[in-house]
Amino acid sequence: MRDLTIAVLASMTAIVSGCISVPREPARTPLLEAGSLGLSQASEAPADPAWWVAYDDPQLDDLMRHALADNPTLAEALARVRQAQAVADVAWAGLAPSISYDAADARQRFSGHDVIPPPFAGGVYWEGRQGANLSWELDFWGRQAALLRQARSATIAGKLDVVSARLALEGAVAQGYADLDRDFALAEIAESSIAQRTQILDITRQRVRAGLDTNVELREAEGAVPRARVELRQAQSDREGAIHLLAELAGKGAVEYGRIERPRWRMEAVVQLPKSLPANLLGRRPDILAARSRVEAAAAGQAAAKAAFYPDVNLAAFAGTTAVGLEYLFHGNSGVYGVGPAIHLPVFDAGRLKAEYRGAEAEIDAAVALYDKTVLQAVREVSDQLTRIDALADQLDQQRMSLDSAEAAYRLAIERYQAGLSTYLTVLNAETEVLSARRQRVELTWAQVIARVSLLLAVGGSFDPDAPLPATVARN
Repeated sequence: MRDLTIAVLASMTAIVSGCISVPREPARTPLLEAGSLGLSQASEAPADPAWWVAYDDPQLDDLMRHALADNPTLAEALARVRQAQAVADVAWAGLAPSISYDAADARQRFSGHDVIPPPFAGGVYWEGRQGANLSWELDFWGRQAALLRQARSATIAGKLDVVSARLALEGAVAQGYADLDRDFALAEIAESSIAQRTQILDITRQRVRAGLDTNVELREAEGAVPRARVELRQAQSDREGAIHLLAELAGKGAVEYGRIERPRWRMEAVVQLPKSLPANLLGRRPDILAARSRVEAAAAGQAAAKAAFYPDVNLAAFAGTTAVGLEYLFHGNSGVYGVGPAIHLPVFDAGRLKAEYRGAEAEIDAAVALYDKTVLQAVREVSDQLTRIDALADQLDQQRMSLDSAEAAYRLAIERYQAGLSTYLTVLNAETEVLSARRQRVELTWAQVIARVSLLLAVGGSFDPDAPLPATVARN
């Protein structure tokens, strides 16, 4: 029997090798490496896990804590990790033997021909069977092992996606908080504008009564006040929108709207920032590491697709009892058992295996392209923020001088207009300049905070690639 099994295996392997040829693996473009991207020699260490605490604002700390605990986007990423882990567990189970127990009873009529011995021939009896079955796929060609590697790489990529989602969420909360602060400041400027234009309107009325101005200047001054109120309403609307966004990010509803107040953070707080493109950028960003894990998963999937061209060999065994008549089912003479190989040979499948292999090749190409795209995007993001931070520092210095000059010119214009030494147009121009400078100051300060946070996250934030990823991810 053993010699027969070996002969069958050898002959069928020869058949399949002649019927379905195993494809050759194509040459592939290597992944982008740090040496070809112009990175500096300096490496960047992970930031503090709670880097936002440096801003010294309890409200920001509370919003960030709720966002990282209750945000649905993060919960969705965690669910995908559990799903990937389940796939890996299924793949691991494919490497181990499986044991099952089956039992069945059937009332049936037996054939009256000589194949059934008397007294059962032609009669109706209960036929019972019960026993244990063993099945074990002997992974000769490594297909199950490749599927396990694929599933484990996908699980690692999923866990890194959770880290990326967490970093993105931290950035979204910080930016939303900066938006809220900016909108409060712009609303303040609009309120100040209303007060200034009301003051100018009072002065204009006095000058009209004194015969120094005409109704043209009066109408212009009257129209300037409602325009300032429109700007205030716009700033208030934007402020409410920022509050709504922060509540959503924190996993809260409308009940949270009235509890979010104006930020009281130290916007000038210094967070740990690089001065140039760090040498370890490719190993510091979880999205890059996740993309590399997906390349590895795709390569394992290709290996599994290639192994499918070879014969599957299963070891099957059973042991139990079978009898006609339930009263004999557990008698000693009712015992049956057997063991032997089961072979699956792909002889003709209308091109299915080759199509699956081509699909696996395309998946590798897509994973490599995604990895390269992620790397180039990371380099651009860090470079953009480094450039932006330097430019904003210069702009803020220049803008500070511009605002001081505009404020002084506006005060002088009001004094001269009140004294009858200049026209309303001079005041209007001076006011336009000072309001524009104030808004610009707010916008540049906001942009500087956003650029710093963006740079911190662009180099990986608090993610430490040397720390082990969690073995399991619990349900939120």
